[in-house]
Amino acid sequence: MRIRLKARWHRQEREVSLEDTAGVLAFNAWKIGMHTLLEIENQNFQTDTQMQRLAVLEEIMAFLVHVLDRHVHELLDEPDRERLLNACALKLADQVQDNSRDFAGPGDYRTPFIDRLNQRLTDYAETRWDSVKQEPGFSMSRVFGNTVAESLGPRDRQWVLDYIQRVLVPEMLEPYDRVLARLGLRHS
Repeated sequence: MRIRLKARWHRQEREVSLEDTAGVLAFNAWKIGMHTLLEIENQNFQTDTQMQRLAVLEEIMAFLVHVLDRHVHELLDEPDRERLLNACALKLADQVQDNSRDFAGPGDYRTPFIDRLNQRLTDYAETRWDSVKQEPGFSMSRVFGNTVAESLGPRDRQWVLDYIQRVLVPEMLEPYDRVLARLGLRHS
């Protein structure tokens, strides 16, 4: 997956806060999510409406936030970890709000996204993380695949799971891991 990602600041002399880092993570997660959605559509999996596409994006965002959580769990103390995750989630919620409002009109789209994110974080907490390879285990990829499949049209639900687990998860995590490494949020 070739995506140009942002992991540097223009003014290097200033102190970079956790909130700044969260903004970079959210920006890149959204960009990776958009590219992943395009890959899903290029494989002719069914997405019929903009809101359905946003539902897929929300699932991708929830997965990437959880991957971030798994990476920083050992690196940051609990208060900093919570600040980083909350700031990233709120930046993503702003993206969801803006895009949903553009496609569906006025309304509160942040709250349902945050609710979905919290539910997914609970779901993923019960899955396996390979701490040696620093990547999702089979069960985590499967839960992610199932949530994306539910967001897609009924025609493709049975076929998309394998594609997501075998192709999309590794392609999606490769650039995300690069960003995490550049930001010092991934073990080498």
